[in-house]
Amino acid sequence: MDVLNKLFEKHFHAPPEGVQPLQGELGGSGRKIIRLSRGDDTAIGVLYSVREENAAFLAFSRHFRRHGLPVPEIYAEDLDRGAYLEQDLGDTTLFDFLSQNRSGDSIARPVVDFYRKVVAELPRFQIEAGRDLDYSVCYPRGSFDRQSINWDLNYFKYYFLRLAAISFNEQALEDDFERLTNLLLEAPGDYFLYRDFQSRNVMLHHEQPFFVDYQGGRNGALQYDIASLLFDAKADLPPELRQQLLDAYLEALAAHIRLDREAFLRYYYAFVYVRIMQALGAYGFRGFYERKPHFLQSVPYALKNIRWLLHNAKLPVELPTLMRAFQSMLASDRLQRLTPSTHPQMQNLAVRIFSFSFHHDPPKDETGNGGGFIFDARSLPNPGREERFKQLTGKDAPVIDYLNQQEGVHQYLANAVSLVEASIASYQQRGFKNLMVSFGCTGGQHRSVFLAEHLAKRLRGQNGVEVAVQHLELEKMSR
Repeated sequence: MDVLNKLFEKHFHAPPEGVQPLQGELGGSGRKIIRLSRGDDTAIGVLYSVREENAAFLAFSRHFRRHGLPVPEIYAEDLDRGAYLEQDLGDTTLFDFLSQNRSGDSIARPVVDFYRKVVAELPRFQIEAGRDLDYSVCYPRGSFDRQSINWDLNYFKYYFLRLAAISFNEQALEDDFERLTNLLLEAPGDYFLYRDFQSRNVMLHHEQPFFVDYQGGRNGALQYDIASLLFDAKADLPPELRQQLLDAYLEALAAHIRLDREAFLRYYYAFVYVRIMQALGAYGFRGFYERKPHFLQSVPYALKNIRWLLHNAKLPVELPTLMRAFQSMLASDRLQRLTPSTHPQMQNLAVRIFSFSFHHDPPKDETGNGGGFIFDARSLPNPGREERFKQLTGKDAPVIDYLNQQEGVHQYLANAVSLVEASIASYQQRGFKNLMVSFGCTGGQHRSVFLAEHLAKRLRGQNGVEVAVQHLELEKMSR
């Protein structure tokens, strides 16, 4: 953390006053992402031990900015200590914007317009900036070649199919993988492939899209990135909108190259499949293997996309064993139980979140479900013991900054959120309508309020979840 403070001071000529971790144990990348601030000056600090990946991100960022592309400015770096400081683009991702402005398959017009801006920018990364990019800095591969494809397919086979107990003939599946790989490698591949072009890696900043997390970029085919965005699992875009956005992308692409639409589409759905398999491998590794259940909540969305593909997309090669594996996945009771997203009866779970003081009785459940979770936060550092915080609450910035700097708070939150999200998935699957979560501390003013607000922010925007927050002690104070 000291290295980020020094980088901040080097750039802004004064040390930071506020430090707020933004991505804890719930993230999948292993990077620590931290907001540092002093007055109106803010920056995002990143700590990550893989030097080559950091170097790729920094080099790409500077290259893209030279081409006028909307990516974060790099303020300072210390590669030897695995740290860099970049522009703060705020907190709202495209996925957040989508989640907050949709009702089922009905998506608000501003979201659709923003997606159109995003797909219009993609060819600029792929072609304009891709022409003179130094691909020698790419990590772990310089191109989406046979080796890269094999890694993705084996990731899917061993961390998803095996761990989800989907049976298959290994040699026959390898034969299908070989045919699929040969098809993918037929597509022209001399473009920049962003690699993780999806809704959580697009930020809304001053009402414009800004792009992050391209450190895995490499040389590759045009189809991969637009497939990643349009079949982004949890974004769950309706098929009609996917087609509209694909048409918009192809129109933008035609302004940069001579486009043969039929040739592009010959390979497009093969790239959709391989991207979905790569994502499923990641969900399986994080969810089944590392036992982080929130990663598995994306699986039924991916299965929904596979179901659509099996009925609507024809590949130019036969892949019988792989297609049977997909059918087995769709028929798997275990996979269908992971999350409620594809079942109407799983919608509209009311999650009521309370903060309270242990000087009084915990909140009573009025729905008849038995009370849900009661978390005791008294083991955490208590801001109420410090004079400067006595008149403040867990909703005030100084208290939030104080608690965000405590390592134990983030471990506590990660465990609590994991338990609650797993229960939400189960409750929705079983058709329950209510879940109650209460956080208690000594006075009900600081720690419990902070934790309740954090959980509410985490859950808002999830499909089928309605969140209500009540701070019992704060209500008494305001009377």
